[in-house]
Amino acid sequence: MSKKTPGAPKEVANYQPRVTSSRSTYVMIGVAVAVAALIIGGLVWNNTRSYPPVDDKVLAENAAFIVGDANVQDSAKVVTVDVFEDFTCPACKQFEGQSGAALAAAVQAGQMRVRYHLLTFMDEKSPSGDYSSRGAGAILCLARGGDSVQVFNRLHAELFAKAGGDSDPDNAAIAVMAAQAGASEATQKCIADGAQVDAAKKMADASRTQLANSNEGKVATPTVLVAGEAVEGIMDGDAWIANLITGGPSN
Repeated sequence: MSKKTPGAPKEVANYQPRVTSSRSTYVMIGVAVAVAALIIGGLVWNNTRSYPPVDDKVLAENAAFIVGDANVQDSAKVVTVDVFEDFTCPACKQFEGQSGAALAAAVQAGQMRVRYHLLTFMDEKSPSGDYSSRGAGAILCLARGGDSVQVFNRLHAELFAKAGGDSDPDNAAIAVMAAQAGASEATQKCIADGAQVDAAKKMADASRTQLANSNEGKVATPTVLVAGEAVEGIMDGDAWIANLITGGPSN
């Protein structure tokens, strides 16, 4: 009988050593190559993606409220601007405080026409979760109810004034704000019922797409476009408005 060395491993009956198959290795390599190709392809697609020109017709159709007469005398001298805002956006609130009065004055003087695009992508940042949309719906109620520019200016400013706190007004409270601004009873009911909120969201989405087209996919508020191009310096006070009217620099 042969002796076994203490601690040596036990013999395994019928054990046949096998060469490790490379098939699984090839499969793993193939998957890795495919994933890399998809990633690289995605990067190339993103880098080469083109955006169509801004469609002025879409902007005109999807502005929540337009101030300024498109048919004024010497309309070629009237500057049309597209203003993109969100009622939940703090920078938009600042923009309104800095430039709101100057914009209204330029419209009153027949020098400017302003198309307001009220976006809703910051809804979730508001205390109620939908203040941007409900504010946009309220403004659309004004537009479709035929309320005056003066009513719009008052309610537009008040909607920004009520944003940014621990709570925001519900539709009934916004309807009261509209009444105080001089809105008609029909418009007040429209706002209280939230009748134009869904329509305002759809219009906001269409306007947002045009804004993205103007800036290679980037969307930010506030933004001002003139002929589809972004105006610089809009957060540096209201000098940009006079510059547009006189044809001076926009930065």
